[in-house]
Amino acid sequence: METQLFYTPQYRALMQEHLAKTIGYLFDQNQEFAVACEVRHIRFSPELPSSIKDNFDHTVLFIVSGFTFESAQLHEGDFTFEAGFGSENFGSVVSVPLLAIRQLFVGDNPIVINFAEPTPLQKKEVSRRDVPSGQTSKKNSMELLLKNPENKKLLKVKKHS
Repeated sequence: METQLFYTPQYRALMQEHLAKTIGYLFDQNQEFAVACEVRHIRFSPELPSSIKDNFDHTVLFIVSGFTFESAQLHEGDFTFEAGFGSENFGSVVSVPLLAIRQLFVGDNPIVINFAEPTPLQKKEVSRRDVPSGQTSKKNSMELLLKNPENKKLLKVKKHS
């Protein structure tokens, strides 16, 4: 019963506001961060080549630092930023609905965990089998972070400094 609370319009509105305020606070503090997002809801402009996008899992972790942090903005329910992808550093503007952000990190610390769905459920009743278990569809956040060799380098540099 309690998991159905995560699918209500009230919870979705609460989480969207919480994510927006938290990201706004991080901007105000000039604090870089990372977001773990559901790929199916992300828009890229220009669209990423399939050679890059096909390597994404269900959830992708973006490190919002440097130029990406400087370009980051909040727009009416969306979080946008510019990023480079792949070895050729293919540039694209990434647009993520706030509710597609599953986790927000500062360093190694998850500071927001979001269970709300980015889009409302259709007019059917939610049953337990409709609610993601979390254990079967999501990978460990650190595993996602370490999948990209560039992120491994960042973590090594950070630990030694």
